[in-house]
Amino acid sequence: MANFILIGLCILAGILFRKSKSLPKDAHKGINAWIIYIALPAVSFKYLPHITWTKDLLFPAMAPVCIWLSGWLFITVYSRIRNLSKATSGGLKLTSSLSNTSFVGFPLIVAYFSEKELGIAIICDQVTFTLLSTIGIIVAIRSSQHQILSGKLVLKKVLTFPPLIGCVLALTVPHFVNITTLNPLFDKLAGTVGPLALFSIGLQLKFGGWFSELKHISFALLYKLILAPLVVMLIAVILGMSGTITKIAVFEMAMPTLLTAGVVADQYNLNPKLSNLVVGIGIVLSFITTGLWWLVLRYSGLV
Repeated sequence: MANFILIGLCILAGILFRKSKSLPKDAHKGINAWIIYIALPAVSFKYLPHITWTKDLLFPAMAPVCIWLSGWLFITVYSRIRNLSKATSGGLKLTSSLSNTSFVGFPLIVAYFSEKELGIAIICDQVTFTLLSTIGIIVAIRSSQHQILSGKLVLKKVLTFPPLIGCVLALTVPHFVNITTLNPLFDKLAGTVGPLALFSIGLQLKFGGWFSELKHISFALLYKLILAPLVVMLIAVILGMSGTITKIAVFEMAMPTLLTAGVVADQYNLNPKLSNLVVGIGIVLSFITTGLWWLVLRYSGLV
């Protein structure tokens, strides 16, 4: 219960600070920079060296790929039926098919499961960002009328992303250097992810003009919050998979839209108003839908 109170207070604090204008307009960018450049790499160093790697960990790595592919198909069909513009279709693909596996996902993993499961969540998170940085950027560029697709640009975005660098280093460095003396530092830095991420979300939540976009928002969130985790869960059932790793993978896919996907949609002018509404409303609704998914996972056969 204390974890949920903390989650609510952190988001509420961000909303209140934004409305009071006590912080600069783009204060969330500084907070996000700390999380991306410092805190998330620290999370990798805290958990990844201690993971026992098995073939079961392929499932959380493949789960984001599954919901991206099915989401792309889902939105493509919807866009043709509704005769949507390329920009709107591209924005919906980005905001429907990528999960917020860290900023929202990590605090909720701790709240519903335990902190030790974050190692599994990191795997989902790294694959999710890799998808955004590669296929996601390609979709954004192809959907925009003002950008030229560049393989060099895509490669640069992937190879220079700090959490990905931290992930690779956390998997390799401990095999050559004893870094256990730094564990207390990693603990402190990793502990800032949840509160600061939720505070940042509160600073960015905006809901104005949602009613005029209700049909598109509803369709996007139907997939992101309900159908996407259902797809992953059905795959797990078909493959006969169970256990904590499977549960965490399904739960992470039930998260709302990745915040960075909304940022990319805005940068490439992919109907930024609609994209930001999907992100904001999805975060609020996810506190209900993730609770329902936790109940489903708890009382399902995935034990």
